[in-house]
Amino acid sequence: MRAPRPARLRRDPRGERVLQPRPDGRVRVLRGEAATAAGSPIVAGVTAATAPAVPVRTIEQPAYLVLVVPDAIDGRLSAQDRDLIGLGRAMADADGGAVCVATFTAPLEDLGTAGADRLVDLASAGDAPERRAAMLQACVAREHPRHVLFPESDWGGGDLGRRLAALSGSPIATSAWRADLATAARRAGGGTREVSMATPLILVVEPDVGEAVTGERYEARIVDAPGAPDLAPRVVDRGLRPYDPQSVALEEAEFILAAGNGVSDWAAFHALASALGASEGGSRVVVDAGALPRHRQVGATGAITTARCYVALGISGAPQHLQGVSACEHVIAVNVDPNCDMMKRATLAVIADAQAVMHALLVLCRDKGG
Repeated sequence: MRAPRPARLRRDPRGERVLQPRPDGRVRVLRGEAATAAGSPIVAGVTAATAPAVPVRTIEQPAYLVLVVPDAIDGRLSAQDRDLIGLGRAMADADGGAVCVATFTAPLEDLGTAGADRLVDLASAGDAPERRAAMLQACVAREHPRHVLFPESDWGGGDLGRRLAALSGSPIATSAWRADLATAARRAGGGTREVSMATPLILVVEPDVGEAVTGERYEARIVDAPGAPDLAPRVVDRGLRPYDPQSVALEEAEFILAAGNGVSDWAAFHALASALGASEGGSRVVVDAGALPRHRQVGATGAITTARCYVALGISGAPQHLQGVSACEHVIAVNVDPNCDMMKRATLAVIADAQAVMHALLVLCRDKGG
């Protein structure tokens, strides 16, 4: 008779890994010896690891400036904004220059990690596009940048670049898909032709042209802003019009709370979506089960979303669902399975039951008056 095998302890994959934040905002997963070396425990399914300090690069006397004007909606940089600053970084590094980032909203994050050597706050211009363009013109007249970069986006960056060109009479290239210090290429004829030219002062750049800065930190020294123009705006910003998040198509939603097979408390799910002001979405499994209407399905067979924040509750991450969230800026995944594909896609992964997380968030919203 064969002797019984000695008892062995079962591996705990959660205890063998550390989730380490990276400078670009994503999370690096460390396992094995690397996790041991990091020496940072996981608390309640979320690591308390701290990214190592990165030396600050300083440019005291740049040969020239590249002025970058990101959208920075709500003071946060989008992926397109980071790519735009990365393009400015490449143009500045090519010949001893520096990057100056101009924002019209108080930044809520460290622009040094995005590649900014200088930072000028133009918030005193207000929201009127005429005042913003006039203040940018004053900034250009004072700093004499070699180039000024704007994003070709739906948030008004391209419009502001065109206003500056019209106001100052400066040359401009719109819909630029390639640019360096010498030449730029833009689309013309409704996108049917490509035109090359000497790089003008003002560039309105399409998405995915530059490459975001990662793993480096720059000074982001604050410089004085020019005086606000004495100009009565013709357009008055009356703020955002209230709307029902559930009336927004998922393709256009900025914030989505999505449910998968791991969600069983639907009353809590609907209450949390309402408290957070999020649009509801779901996987094909819950839509097929009738828990959500068909137009709320996310994935290759549903809606392809570009949300700034996508919270996946109890979604394992089938390939067709991952296709639907591939362009999302931030993905937060909540799941009891740390090895599911959605957790691998996530910017932030929380190893927990979806019901427990929903109820905890509802308590927080209630405590904060939400």
